[in-house]
Amino acid sequence: MQAAWSIAGRVFIAIIFIMSAVGNKIPQFNNVVEYMRSEGVPIPAVMLAGAIVFLLVGGLSVVTGYKIEIGAGLLLVFLVLATYFFHDFWNFEGEQAQQQMIQFMKNLSLMGTMMFLIANGAGAGALGANPIKKEVTT
Repeated sequence: MQAAWSIAGRVFIAIIFIMSAVGNKIPQFNNVVEYMRSEGVPIPAVMLAGAIVFLLVGGLSVVTGYKIEIGAGLLLVFLVLATYFFHDFWNFEGEQAQQQMIQFMKNLSLMGTMMFLIANGAGAGALGANPIKKEVTT
């Protein structure tokens, strides 16, 4: 039962990243590049291509638990950059500021999730040799 809960949890964590890539960024590539350019992202087409790779590789890593430290690390980098460029609530006022703060806080929570996965491993039901990290005492 522990493996089933762990796998379901990893799927629920990763779905937002995978769907962001396949449901928005890939089919709307040119529109997303233009939006990124308007937000001041440098070399937006290259950055978007990298973001798509990070989202897919990181998301699949989290789902499977395989090399989760790397996958969660990719997603953490994506989240830091996306949050900085796109959810800068301090540059807005009123309702827009509130909406951007919600997105900022959501991403902050997901950053914490990635840090937790990096620190603790994928849990039960993961692919790979070390799905659960063991505490080393010295």
